Amino acid sequence: MVLPTDLLEDSINREVSLLLKDGRVLSGRLTGYDQYMNLVIEDTREEEEDAERRLGSVVLRGSNIVSIAPK
Repeated sequence: MVLPTDLLEDSINREVSLLLKDGRVLSGRLTGYDQYMNLVIEDTREEEEDAERRLGSVVLRGSNIVSIAPK
């Protein structure tokens, strides 16, 4: 079994894909996190059905994240 903190530690400075509670999918490079699973993502992109929106640097509250997947 993979613990969330182990996955985050292995994913630092790598591309990750995040599913948020509101259904949005964000992708970017994970640059930091804390014990509450708040994440700092650089070069963030919001992926939609027909377009991609660039968001830059984003801080995500851990309680809004449903899943984290390495790319």
